[in-house]
Amino acid sequence: MNKTVVVEDLGLKDYKETWDFQEKVFQEIVDIKSNNRKNNTDVVTPNYFYFVEHPHVYTLGKSGDLSNLLLSEAQLAEKGATFYKINRGGDITYHGPGQIVGYPILDLENFFTDIHKYLRLLEEAIILTLADYGLKAERSEGETGVWLGVGTPFARKICALGVRASRWVTMHGFALNVNSNLGYFDNIIPCGIRGKAVASLNVELGVEKVDEEEVKAKILKYFAQLFEAELVQK
Repeated sequence: MNKTVVVEDLGLKDYKETWDFQEKVFQEIVDIKSNNRKNNTDVVTPNYFYFVEHPHVYTLGKSGDLSNLLLSEAQLAEKGATFYKINRGGDITYHGPGQIVGYPILDLENFFTDIHKYLRLLEEAIILTLADYGLKAERSEGETGVWLGVGTPFARKICALGVRASRWVTMHGFALNVNSNLGYFDNIIPCGIRGKAVASLNVELGVEKVDEEEVKAKILKYFAQLFEAELVQK
């Protein structure tokens, strides 16, 4: 088992370009596992954790409903946004500047073979990070992601999750609103859930801008603890 995770920050990167990059890394790990089984070898599989920030984009999961996108192609262009239907779970979400997106590409056989546990630990890393800022973040029953104000009329989602896994290899991940322009969420029914608002860390804290590098460092700290991983910065 290899619990070393290589961490890399890709910076601001086009969504499709990043998706293609993820697919390449994902397939390389799957191929190693296939060759191991075929040749009865035991080559160690790598693990990666990529941070990225995307230009304005809406993505729809494989089981999502296109009607949850409230913009036409022309309106998307007016807002400088793009749209992709992709191969993760979940419905529609938004990515854009000021949002921390994390893409762990892990061989879960290096950690544990439980997708439910994987999702819950990703959520827990975000919950613990937000607790460092004095926020009580929680799970909302039946709704993947991390929420504030659960059980109140003011429930709002601050972090979305959507993953794909094959042969216990993961891709896609989470999107945490840190300094996000929440107006872009008005153009969708976020995650297909009507009547629920979205939140951003800077708004919750009443500040103009939160240090995103500090937030990333906290996420990695808790990710390493929860997954009992050794992180190596690239």
